[in-house]
Amino acid sequence: MSKAFILVNIKSGSETNVGKRLKALKNCSEIHFIYGVYDYILMVTAPSTTELKQSVIELRKIPEITSTLTMMIIE
Repeated sequence: MSKAFILVNIKSGSETNVGKRLKALKNCSEIHFIYGVYDYILMVTAPSTTELKQSVIELRKIPEITSTLTMMIIE
């Protein structure tokens, strides 16, 4: 099982739309809207690193997302 935390920045004013799209992502097990440098933190869990990578690619296709930071869990 592969897991990662992903921090997400979005365009201002797109919180509702992005939130709905994040909830629709296949391997996203947790989504939290947060205050601070980033707007969302996600927990992505997938059966393999290949599938996890595909989830990150799909996430980055959302046009309102301006940047991401992926942190793979190693233990």
